[in-house]
Amino acid sequence: MTLPGLRERKKQRTRDALTRVALELFTTQGYERTTVDEIVDAVEVSQRTFFRYFSSKEEVAFTVQHMVEDRFVQALGRRPAEEAPLDAMRNAVLSAWDTIGEAIVEVVPVELYLRTYRMIESTPALLAVHLRRSTEMEETIARIIAAREGLDVDADPRPRIAVAAFSGVMRVTGQMWGRGTDQSLEAIRELTGAYLDHLGPALAPRWDRER
Repeated sequence: MTLPGLRERKKQRTRDALTRVALELFTTQGYERTTVDEIVDAVEVSQRTFFRYFSSKEEVAFTVQHMVEDRFVQALGRRPAEEAPLDAMRNAVLSAWDTIGEAIVEVVPVELYLRTYRMIESTPALLAVHLRRSTEMEETIARIIAAREGLDVDADPRPRIAVAAFSGVMRVTGQMWGRGTDQSLEAIRELTGAYLDHLGPALAPRWDRER
C-alpha cells in the first residue's frame, strides 16, 4: 500500500528538481542558451527522464505559472453561485493566493518565481507563448463565468468583456509587484485585492477629481 505513494513522491521530487534547475539556468544564463543536456546533467538524470515529465523546455518554463492558473480555475469553480461574476473572480484569485504560496515554495523560492516571470516577459519566444496562453486562459474563464450565469458565451459578450477587464487588472498587478520593493507572496495578494477594488470605480462614467 505504501510503495505507490513512495514512487509518486520520488517522481514529484524529480519533477520539482528539474523545474528548479531549469528555471535557475533560464534566469541566469538565458532561456535560449540553456540546453536540456545542461538541465539533466545538473539533476543527474537522463534526457529520457526529462522528457518523461516535460515535452519541451517551453513546458518547464511555464510549470509554476500553470500551477498558479490551475489553482485559480479550481477556486473559481468552487465559488458560490450567487456571487456576481467580478466578485467570484476576485474572491477566487484571493483564495487561490491564500494557498498557492505554500505550493510554490515547495517547488521554487519566491524570488526565483519572480525572476521567471521577468524572464518570460523579456524573452520574445516565451512572451509569444505567454500571450497565447493568456488568451486561452481568458477563454476558459469566460466559459466558466458564462456557465455560472446561464449564458451562451458566443451570443452574449459580457463574460468575455468581464474577464478581459479582470485579466487586465491582473497583468498590471503582476507588473507592479515585480517593480516593487516587497516581492513576497503576501504583497502580491494584498496588491491584487487593492487593484481589483479599483476596477469598478475605474469603469465609472466619471471619476471623482479634486478641483
